[in-house]
Amino acid sequence: MAARPTKTRKTRTPLSRERALESAMVLADAEGIAGLTMRRLAQVLGVEAMSLYHHVTNKDDILDGMIDLVFREITLPDADVDWRTAMTRRAHSVRAVLRRHPWAIGMMESRRTPGAETLRHHDAVLGCLRRAGFSIPLTAHAYALLDSFIYGFASQEASLPFETPDETHEIAGEIFQQFPEGAYPHLAELTIEHVLQPGYAFANEFDFGLELVLDGLERAWNLESRM
Repeated sequence: MAARPTKTRKTRTPLSRERALESAMVLADAEGIAGLTMRRLAQVLGVEAMSLYHHVTNKDDILDGMIDLVFREITLPDADVDWRTAMTRRAHSVRAVLRRHPWAIGMMESRRTPGAETLRHHDAVLGCLRRAGFSIPLTAHAYALLDSFIYGFASQEASLPFETPDETHEIAGEIFQQFPEGAYPHLAELTIEHVLQPGYAFANEFDFGLELVLDGLERAWNLESRM
């Protein structure tokens, strides 16, 4: 008598806080933060909603953990380079991470119970500026200014109704068709002579703005160094 084939049981990855948070991030990336609920997350994980409460307290706890994972993805300032290079690399890393997780833009500095990765990131940035000789007040100014620019640009970039040159042309045409010719001459001039020109990309404005911010901070830093 032939032996019966044995059935192989699929092993399910155990539920953990890390797995729940990573799945929550994937869900938010795909459906937006509004689509993230305990019930929906449990469905994605293939568990009962009550099982989640063994690993996370509530949705706020999930959001805290998700933001901590976002900060973990950001490159920390390199101690082997000058402060300006370190801040430039960090700014580009923050922007790249927020492009992957646009739902996080408005929550990066809003958590009342920040996690270890969040605090480690902040401490590393502050340490980079302090080692460079920034005073405590100038360090505070620099951090606020840099993050205001980076988060603000990321928010504006994420909200634009166009990405490709074709979409830009289409939307510009739709807007100007609604108004009499010559109604907004300066807006028309900028759009025609700059925005609709080959090679234009709003993303390129990031480097221009970042350099202006860093130039201003460098001037302030140099003034402090001479005092």
